[in-house]
Amino acid sequence: MMDRVPLPVQGAVLQTVFALPRPVRRLIAGAPIRRDGLELALDAQLLLRMLAFTDTSLGGGDHVTARARLELRHGLVGPGVTGVRSRDLDLPAESGEPVPARLYEPVGLAPGSPLLVYFHGGGWVIGSIETHEATCRYLARNAQVRVLSVGYRLAPEHHFPAAVADALTAFRFAAARAETLGADPSAIAVGGDSAGANLAASVCLQTMGKGPRPVFQLLFYPATDGTTRRRSRDLFGDGFFLTDDDMTWFLDHYCPDLDLRADPRLSVLLADDLRGLPPAYVATAGFDPLRDEGNAFADRLREAGVPVVKRQHDDLIHGFVSFVNLGVRFREAVAEAAGALRTGLALRSRANVVDLFRPTA
Repeated sequence: MMDRVPLPVQGAVLQTVFALPRPVRRLIAGAPIRRDGLELALDAQLLLRMLAFTDTSLGGGDHVTARARLELRHGLVGPGVTGVRSRDLDLPAESGEPVPARLYEPVGLAPGSPLLVYFHGGGWVIGSIETHEATCRYLARNAQVRVLSVGYRLAPEHHFPAAVADALTAFRFAAARAETLGADPSAIAVGGDSAGANLAASVCLQTMGKGPRPVFQLLFYPATDGTTRRRSRDLFGDGFFLTDDDMTWFLDHYCPDLDLRADPRLSVLLADDLRGLPPAYVATAGFDPLRDEGNAFADRLREAGVPVVKRQHDDLIHGFVSFVNLGVRFREAVAEAAGALRTGLALRSRANVVDLFRPTA
């Protein structure tokens, strides 16, 4: 029904609903949803209720159409973050096809800041620099870091490991050209959400003992194992934004060869040895089919002696970083991660003093 309403009007309606008093929002959202001993946040439940009036499927059907749906939907999540400027780059790659990227810089941030190389989510099939504009701007401003957002090649045009190769190319470019980017070469982190978090973790694995390495990994609900179905997928595989069918569709497009799915460049959880990986902040969502494999990866990092913060947001759904400008609860979760990133990178920065309490715009 809402699909016939112009996009700006849809966005205005969504913003208006989220600005209503809490009792009214609860009335619209309905009775609280509880599952597996957890209660869904009102903001998340309200979002799901509102999105039910549109075509919210992430996967399924033609991949070009799926991409277009997501590109349109990202404009619904609220006004852009101010106080951050950006410029587009083309990163040279061995494939001969430049990797597009966008550098976000908080206004007034001095040269020599830490840098986050960020990989967007979307199941390695959909998503783009544009769909994750708000997320990257928010992280840049609130963590006071430069953010290099990477437009890696997507499946099915480019199967695994093309996206992995582009992610590695982007990190190595950032490490080699850090000062040109205004960044501190000793304080470069990688991060991402969902499939993008998978790529970030993969970069960390591939750079162990091989030249420059990330000093921190920021992982939002990472996909970590393409071989095993876990309990959270059965519990939350329908009705909570990312679905069981979406996950199957994404993986079939990205890595149709079943024998390759155990490759640790894809299934990072299955890597033989995680010792020596950089410190990590791993955020998962309680109502997410990816929850259990993300938590399992955090547990394996800890067992390997890697400093890790494992943060399960019990009341949230998959994709919450994309709604940072919409609901307070989404913003709280991303703000916490931005603080962890800022602290983790400050400990590695060459600067003598990093003001963690500098107010943001």
